[in-house]
Amino acid sequence: MPFASALAFSLVNLAVVIMALTVLWFISIRLKDASIIDIAWGPACALPAVLTYIRLESPGPHALLLTTLVSLWAARLAVYLGRRNLGHGEDIRYQKMRAAQGSDAAFARWSLPRVFWLQGGIAWFVSLPVQWGQFGDAGIGLLGWIGISVFGIGLLFESIGDLQLASFKANPANKGKLMTQGLWAWTRHPNYFGDAAVWIGLTLIALESPLGVYTVFSPVVMVFFLVFVSGKALTERMMEKKYPEYAEYKRRTSGFVPWPPKRN
Repeated sequence: MPFASALAFSLVNLAVVIMALTVLWFISIRLKDASIIDIAWGPACALPAVLTYIRLESPGPHALLLTTLVSLWAARLAVYLGRRNLGHGEDIRYQKMRAAQGSDAAFARWSLPRVFWLQGGIAWFVSLPVQWGQFGDAGIGLLGWIGISVFGIGLLFESIGDLQLASFKANPANKGKLMTQGLWAWTRHPNYFGDAAVWIGLTLIALESPLGVYTVFSPVVMVFFLVFVSGKALTERMMEKKYPEYAEYKRRTSGFVPWPPKRN
């Protein structure tokens, strides 16, 4: 498929994602909880792949593989965040945004383009590998199998990291303590590292498609946000304020890529 045709194909996907998140925005107004967008992040990344797969005349093995893998990742993330967040009120980040706007009505108008549509646009761009990697399908080769392995490592890291953290927090004896065990002893952010590996793996698979080369900036954007914007950087600012021992934890534990912890 020519580049222009693939772009037009994918812009239809963008329009559907924006419409879906607009509906979610209406729901957030009724609930007075904009943080439901966090639960929708994974599905918003997977939706363009599903839409692409459905509209292809004869989807091949790459199309099925990419759609299946990104849907698996999205479902796990949505279920995890849904169990963690639903019923606990609006996340503090969105509470601060709401307060800054002065009223619920002002925040509602502000949040549609700056929270819901913005995240929809980012999700669409990040998901380009699982869209364009489905075109020109010639079967899975060596690079594809490497991508599957990287994806698997990433999914395991974020899944195990999230489960370890949830188990740690569920223990009353750990109330007020900093999680430094398991994978969290090897990296301060096993979940964010896992996300990065997932999207790098998906992009490696997509590179076997003739249009895959045009998607290499998508994982770059994902990693940039995970490390410098909404992931690691934001989390660490909050953790440094909450835990006095966080400075020592930072000294001995890798910031992103897993590495054996320092002993002294």
